[in-house]
Amino acid sequence: MSRGFDGFEIDDFRNWDSRSDRDEGRGPSTRWESRNARHNIWQEEGRADRLDRDSRERSDRERPPLQREERVQAILSQRIQTKYTDRNKEYSLRDSEINTLGEVGKFRVVGMNDLAEFAYNGDRSRMEIDVESLARQGLLTQTTIADPEHNPTPVVTLTKEGHKLLSRGKVVSSRQATYHGLKKPKEAFHDADLYRLYYKVSDEIESRSGRVLRVKLDYEMKRELYARLARATADKHRDRETLREEVAERYHLRVVSGRIPIPDLRIEYLNENDCEIQRRDLELATEHYRPRGLSEKARAGFELYARRGETDRLRRIRDDRELSAAIFSL
Repeated sequence: MSRGFDGFEIDDFRNWDSRSDRDEGRGPSTRWESRNARHNIWQEEGRADRLDRDSRERSDRERPPLQREERVQAILSQRIQTKYTDRNKEYSLRDSEINTLGEVGKFRVVGMNDLAEFAYNGDRSRMEIDVESLARQGLLTQTTIADPEHNPTPVVTLTKEGHKLLSRGKVVSSRQATYHGLKKPKEAFHDADLYRLYYKVSDEIESRSGRVLRVKLDYEMKRELYARLARATADKHRDRETLREEVAERYHLRVVSGRIPIPDLRIEYLNENDCEIQRRDLELATEHYRPRGLSEKARAGFELYARRGETDRLRRIRDDRELSAAIFSL
């Protein structure tokens, strides 16, 4: 659900014409290749679904701890409070509270259930104590948003003070963008799910000895692209399409049907014994996506995910339109 962007035809596929993307002129060979590609996609999705089921059914005691869980346990074991001074204000924070500020800041809005699972190894009581302390000190805000069924979902966001402390205290890398407050309340539930999506993929990266460097939300990528395209198109002597291709390549993106699709989330990481930055561009599709949107996002090279309740429906649309795009369950 990457937010639409009107300038320079960067990105907005949710409201595209939903007519079939089938090529009426395809020959037998092309149709066979398309069927074979979809068969491979179904196999890939089936394998991922089985792994998800096995993971949910297997108790934590039956598997070795994830690297994330070991890091979290080390953080939670530190109970000493440290004094942090920001201008004329002083805060008393444990390591787990500082970590929570960083987690929430990187993703703008995080569901409290997910925060407890990923930042506290399921220790909800400890999470609630930390969140209450951070809220009392004016660094964090608790609120509720509505899920697609209009059920209230508790979430947390940074306050301006929390964001300032995070930025000045060098708690996160200077290359990592952070945010505060709800930018678009109507999209908050979708944005909150990006935190869960991030850990689904980053755990996989770490299981293969990779190391995550930073995460980029579409806010940051669109802001950079807007500025770059504005400067580039000021040169009236350059071809507009060529400029768009050059800018897209600079940001490791692709031009698709004259536009530059932008993912909801990009993870930058390094593989073991490798100095070249790798990227995984992730898109959290929703029930509002049209077939053309799914097709374009896939052609852009994004990995498509959907909430479990919406995955089957989106896959049926994909199959009905004969699109080649794997859709994985979040």
